[in-house]
Amino acid sequence: MLRVVVVDDDASIRSGLERALTAAGDIEVVATATGAKAIDVVALHRPDVVLLDQSGFTVLRELRREAPRTKVAMLTASGGDAVATALRAGAAGVVLTDTAPEQLAQLVRTVAAGGVVLPPRSVRGRRVW
Repeated sequence: MLRVVVVDDDASIRSGLERALTAAGDIEVVATATGAKAIDVVALHRPDVVLLDQSGFTVLRELRREAPRTKVAMLTASGGDAVATALRAGAAGVVLTDTAPEQLAQLVRTVAAGGVVLPPRSVRGRRVW
């Protein structure tokens, strides 16, 4: 069973991601609205993956220090420049908030296995490194 922490201040996004991931059957989800709570939730639940709102770069840096084995993917509505910024900050990728529910669990599994996930439309013709 994979453990995932979802961090997003938008309740509808948070609950949608939680529903989509738990529906997969092999993913346990804990959700929180704030980055400040995320650090405590990660320490308590020791997730395999954290899905973190794109505004959480400070939290990402702290998670890299406090829970270096936990993989973090940033959540964004648009991709674009957020992809390069997230990768440079140590994220294992970027997940679009409008990702189809049936694809979301596979993206999380990829990140948990050490892979990198990138939104296709955000890297077309761009250099992300």
